[in-house]
Amino acid sequence: MPKPASSAVDKALDLIEAVVQANRPLRLSELANLAGMHRATAYRILVDLVRRGWIMRSQDHYLPGTIVLQFSQAAAANSLVVLSRPALQSLSDQTAMMVNLQVLEPEGARVIDVVRPPRLAMITDLLGELLPIHKFAGPMALVSALDDAARVPYLRVAEQQRDPATARAELLRDLDQARRTGFALERGRNEEVIASLSRAVLTGSGRPICALTIVGLDSEFDDATLAKLKDSLITATNELRATLSGTTPGADLD
Repeated sequence: MPKPASSAVDKALDLIEAVVQANRPLRLSELANLAGMHRATAYRILVDLVRRGWIMRSQDHYLPGTIVLQFSQAAAANSLVVLSRPALQSLSDQTAMMVNLQVLEPEGARVIDVVRPPRLAMITDLLGELLPIHKFAGPMALVSALDDAARVPYLRVAEQQRDPATARAELLRDLDQARRTGFALERGRNEEVIASLSRAVLTGSGRPICALTIVGLDSEFDDATLAKLKDSLITATNELRATLSGTTPGADLD
């Protein structure tokens, strides 16, 4: 249980954070426990937060309110780019490969930042592009962390662009492998000479926040190099997860 908040603002923010970070609607007792305050205190503050639109109440559960939902995706992405850029630059310097940052959108993964070394200037960086799961490692890594129901829209997009008779079975196999290993590997699906390796950054509850993807020439992805790239990706994603959670490596990001 966290230390008791020292001010009314602290207490309100603790409750907002608990609601926003939860993977399901929470009851008053759960929120009070998470925020480290008495039920009566939590209820009194929640009444004001509901009135102001920061939190909404549905029967006896609390969810993010309309004000929270108005925070733009673009603003969140801009903050993520700033926080993630050191990890991208370090990973690119260490591997001599292009590294990009991707986030999930309803039909694929959007590339929101790229670090590309001069030697790979011939490879398109795809900055700003929305990528489907059946051609790219980044969206595969992100979608593999979702449950079956949440995967459906991404599978549907892929099936529309491929032979539906074979697309779903192949994609499900690739998704399961990515979930099991923690890595998504793509070789030549979008461009024959290009390969990519991706790993998602997850919250403590397993939700994907973003993915780091290493991109390079397929000829350079031999077994020995691939093993080193995986080690580098593990380190980079763990460090980024710690940065995004404001904790030391290994701490849970709820």
